[in-house]
Amino acid sequence: MIKLNAVEKMTSEQKYKYMLILLEGQLSSEKNDLANLCNATAIIKAIMDRVNWAGFYILRGNTLILGMFQGLPACNRVEVGKGVCGAAVTQKKPQLVENVHDFLGHIACDSSTNSEIVIPIIKDDVVYGVLDLDSQEIGRFTKLEEKYLVEFVDILNKYIDWSKV
Repeated sequence: MIKLNAVEKMTSEQKYKYMLILLEGQLSSEKNDLANLCNATAIIKAIMDRVNWAGFYILRGNTLILGMFQGLPACNRVEVGKGVCGAAVTQKKPQLVENVHDFLGHIACDSSTNSEIVIPIIKDDVVYGVLDLDSQEIGRFTKLEEKYLVEFVDILNKYIDWSKV
């Protein structure tokens, strides 16, 4: 159970550590990957401030297909190499974009989004997709969020069979 009153009094780093504990608890007690990914996005939205969209894109061939998410409807498909999500797959590294309007080729699924962070999902050297977060606030995401979202994906990789998602 997420105690939101307690979370409101935490520092950002305390919130992110708590987010990882919640994720580990969720994944260790449920075996269904779809249920776990749905709850993973809900955990992010419950814990992280000023995030208007959080979700997954799953790689199928050369296309990222929209997966589980929290937020407004989003782009159904993103080609590898296109936009921030496609860049994360191509470069196999996190993309931290302070202002999406300065990112050449940014794909605007929600015109109110101003910053974005994308963490590639890589397990055993295979890219399975990305974890994507958007914010209406320019400069919302920092290296702190990147650090904890990389750890978030590492925990997912311990439990999720991405080849079956």
